[in-house]
Amino acid sequence: MPKPWDFAGLNAALENVHRAGMPGLFAEVRAGDHVWRGAAGVADVATGRPVTVGLRHRVGSITKTFTAAAVLRQVEVGQLGLDTPIGHYLPRLVPGERGDAITVRMLLDHTSGLAEYLPFAYPSLSAFPDLAKTGPESFDDHRFTRFEAAELIALGVAAPAVGTPGGAPGVYSNTNYLLLGELLEHVTGTAAEKHITQDVIERAGLRDTGFPEGTDVDGPHSRLYEAWFGMIDPPRDYSIFDMSWVGPAAALVSTVADLNRFFRLLHAGKIVSRSSLEQMRRTVPVISQEGKLIDYGLGLHPVEAPGQATFWGHGGTVWGGGALAMIRADGERQLAVALNLQRWNRLDSAGVPQPHPIDQALAAFQQMAMYG
Repeated sequence: MPKPWDFAGLNAALENVHRAGMPGLFAEVRAGDHVWRGAAGVADVATGRPVTVGLRHRVGSITKTFTAAAVLRQVEVGQLGLDTPIGHYLPRLVPGERGDAITVRMLLDHTSGLAEYLPFAYPSLSAFPDLAKTGPESFDDHRFTRFEAAELIALGVAAPAVGTPGGAPGVYSNTNYLLLGELLEHVTGTAAEKHITQDVIERAGLRDTGFPEGTDVDGPHSRLYEAWFGMIDPPRDYSIFDMSWVGPAAALVSTVADLNRFFRLLHAGKIVSRSSLEQMRRTVPVISQEGKLIDYGLGLHPVEAPGQATFWGHGGTVWGGGALAMIRADGERQLAVALNLQRWNRLDSAGVPQPHPIDQALAAFQQMAMYG
């Protein structure tokens, strides 16, 4: 049985992240039967309303783990083949040789070679064209824009390929997971968000997790402040936003308690089978959106520290909001944390994000939460 940890130390570490410049954050840490929940800072900088640990929150790309689980469940019942070409199912979206070469597995682990539709190099092929010059203006231009998945996928397919199908390293791309959403709808006859809700979220008994029906986060939640590398000063609230720009790739709303429950059930073989979980844990090298080389599986990635146990999970960011959910490989320790400020690092003359006190404080909290 894991020993209880220093609750006061975790509270202090969380408070240090707030003092370093994070408006507000909240977390749940579990070790065996022991549970710690904490919050620090404010949910609204104008009113001073405090954050609380039960708030609902946009969790970004943690959504990909839910989508991947829904796909694996269709593989289990024989509706999909992991190594079947996507062109077999969706020839109009990925036509020709690419459709024949890119498999379902390659979409799940980002080795398809399909480019991101939010690129920094091709304004004409971007849902947010100002990002190509690292400008934030498109955020306001498209706050209420309703995107269709097919048009975003078309942008990614039309952009220059970022690799060959199945080649290493892969390149992280939301285009892959929008395609998986279209694939789920194709084989189930139900819109991806509804199917994931019924087959994964409800199966896991998650009461505070779901896809937003409008532009707001339903229920108690924090405002979400986007700094965009210091170009939005003071940071602006983007908690109201049409999330069709990411859909089944990153639109989910959840709580830290629900995230921990989901990953606990997933790794216990209660969402997908044990054999499917092993497939999810088969990793390949992938270049992340931050340009770092990481190991990535099928909607999961590992976090390892020298001499420490391996954790599995996912992180996520949207405009203004961020989250991380991880579980130790043996299932005995978990962390879920949510943040209400993103892109706090300023860029140097070469466009490289510079260190910020939040980085060190957040790393210290995560180290304490995950490893004690």
